[in-house]
Parts: sequence; structure tokens; C-alpha cells
Amino acid sequence: MVEELLRPLEGEGYEVWNVEYAREGKERQLRVYVDKEGGIGLDGCEEVSRYLSERLDEEDPISEAYSLVVSSPGMDRALVKDEHFARYEGEAVEVALYKGFDGRKKFVALLGKKTDETLFVTPVDRASLEPEHDEIAIPADLVSKVSLMVVI
Repeated sequence: MVEELLRPLEGEGYEVWNVEYAREGKERQLRVYVDKEGGIGLDGCEEVSRYLSERLDEEDPISEAYSLVVSSPGMDRALVKDEHFARYEGEAVEVALYKGFDGRKKFVALLGKKTDETLFVTPVDRASLEPEHDEIAIPADLVSKVSLMVVI
């Protein structure tokens, strides 16, 4: 629903990266992550926040009290949508799993293809990014989070 409300902003160059509705302590937060070609700054986040606040007031899709937070997905952005995985194929990522696979729950890898059932990655050394062994296929239901690795 929220992504639909934001769709008109795509014509202005904004990309809705992710939308989360979560509990923070006793409060609820509607978190909207947006990006723009060349990056998004505070002014862009404020513009999206004002626009979305007005639409949410009109539509009133959320019955309980919440706070709206609009921000950039950051350099270490979590990959959420299929198009994110396709865009960053071949890049270094940090992978977190719900339970161990191939002896690990967290590791750095080069991102391969992703299907609905499987995430393909090549585990690499964190410092050198040199492959540790061949590509592995991780069942998608084991994957907790995949984030871009910030390489300096």
C-alpha cells in the first residue's frame, strides 16, 4: 500500500528501496527507505516524508499510532527485492543465515544469481575478497539478510 502511494515520486527520480512496519520498543514505526540516482540527501528524505505524510493522512491505511521515518538505505544497504539482487550480482555482500550452512551463519561472498528457492554466492576472504572456494547454493529460506559490503 505504501509503495503504491509513493509511485508518483518515481517520475521525479526516487526509488523506493524498502518499506518496513516494525515495533520499536512500545512504539510502531513505518520505515521507508528511498534512494535517488547519485544518492539521496536530507532534503530528498524530507520531501518524501512530507509527500508521504499527506498521502497517509488522506488514505489512513494504518489504524494504530506510529511514527514515520524516511531515510536512505545506506552504503551497506540490505538487498530485498529481486531487482536489487540482479543489480548487484558480482558485488561483495555480507550474508547472514537463520541457521548454519556449510559450517557458518555469517560470511562475506560475491553475489551470484538469486531465485525464489536459492541464493548462489561465492564465499570470499573478508580482507582480500579472494574466493575461498567454489560457488555454493544456499536455500533461500535459510537467508536472514544480504547486505552490500562496504569496501574501502
